[in-house]
Amino acid sequence: MSAATTPRSSGPFALGDRVQLTGPKGRLHTITLREGGELHTHHGVLRHAQLVGIPDGSVVVNSGGHEYLALRPLLRDFVMSMPRGAAIVYPKDAAQILAEADVFPGATVVEAGVGSGALSLWLLRAIGAGGRLLSFERRPEFAEVAEANVATFFGAHPTQWEVRVGDLAEELPRATPAGSVDRVVLDMLAPWECIDVVAEALTPGGVVLCYVATATQLSRVAEYLRGTGLFTEPDASETMVRGWHVEGLAVRPDHRMVAHTGFLISARRLAPGAVAPEQKRRASKSSYGDEDVELWTPGAVGDREITDKNLRKRVREAQRAASARLGGAAGDADDEGAGSASPARID
Repeated sequence: MSAATTPRSSGPFALGDRVQLTGPKGRLHTITLREGGELHTHHGVLRHAQLVGIPDGSVVVNSGGHEYLALRPLLRDFVMSMPRGAAIVYPKDAAQILAEADVFPGATVVEAGVGSGALSLWLLRAIGAGGRLLSFERRPEFAEVAEANVATFFGAHPTQWEVRVGDLAEELPRATPAGSVDRVVLDMLAPWECIDVVAEALTPGGVVLCYVATATQLSRVAEYLRGTGLFTEPDASETMVRGWHVEGLAVRPDHRMVAHTGFLISARRLAPGAVAPEQKRRASKSSYGDEDVELWTPGAVGDREITDKNLRKRVREAQRAASARLGGAAGDADDEGAGSASPARID
C-alpha cells in the first residue's frame, strides 16, 4: 500500500484527516477536516479549523461551551459506522479470520463476496503494500458501496486491490493462475459451490476459510471439504465477545454482548496427489448420504404396523373417550356399538 493510500495514524490533525469526536453523553460524530468546514449540532458549532494542527487525543470546545474529545477513528470504529450495502463482518470475526487464515504481508488473497467492504479493509491492512487482494462480488451495488468505503478510509483506491463483479466459480480461473493464491476467504450463502475452483487456485499449504451463518451451512461445507480429498481436516469455531463493566468495586459482565454472528471453518490445501493420513475417531455418523436419509423413514425408526385386532381396540377406546366427553355414560352402555366400525350412538 503506497503512502498516498495509507491513512495517517499519528501526528497533528491536518486537512483531509478523518476525526472522531465524542461529545456530550458519549455521542459520536465522525468528520473529514476541510477548509471552512463546521460541525453543527443542537449543542452549537465546532469549526474544523479548531482541530487543524492539534495533537490526536485533544479536547476542543464548541460555540455552546460543550467539550469534544478528538481522536482518529480506529479501523473498528470506521467499520461499525460506515455505510452498509450488505451485512458486515464484525471486528471480532475479522480478527479471527486474519489469525486463523494466517494472512501475512505480501500474501495473495482472494475474497468473495465483498459485501460492504469491512473485511476487505482488514485484509488490505494485513497484506500490506506487497500483497494482492482480489475481491469478487455478484451484485454491482454492493461492490460500489465497498469500493467507496475502502476509498474513504484509505483516501484512495488501494493499488493492490482489484474488485471483480461476477460469480467466483466462473471468474476465479480467469483471474489468477492455478496454484498461485495463498489464502481464500469465502463469505457467501453456499461456499461449497466454489470449493473446487478454490482448490485449483490455492497453492499447496494454502488456506481456505469460510464464514457461514448457520449450523446447516457449517455441516455442508465441512462434508464437502472432506469429500474432495484435497484438504486437511476442517477446523470449525465461533467467537463471542462479552464486555465487562469496571468501575471501582462494581465489576460485572455487561448486560449486552456480541454473541453469535457466524461460524468460521478452515482447511489447508494438500499437495497434488497427497492423501491425508486417516484420523482415528470414535464411531459416529459424521456424514450422510441417500442411504442415511432412508434410515429415517417411519418404518426404519420403529413405526410398527398395528394389527387389525389392536386397531379395533384403539377405536373402541377412542370412541368411549369421545362418548364420555360429549354425553356421559351412553358410550359405556352401548359396548356393542362402540366395538363396531361405526361411531357409537349418543342418545
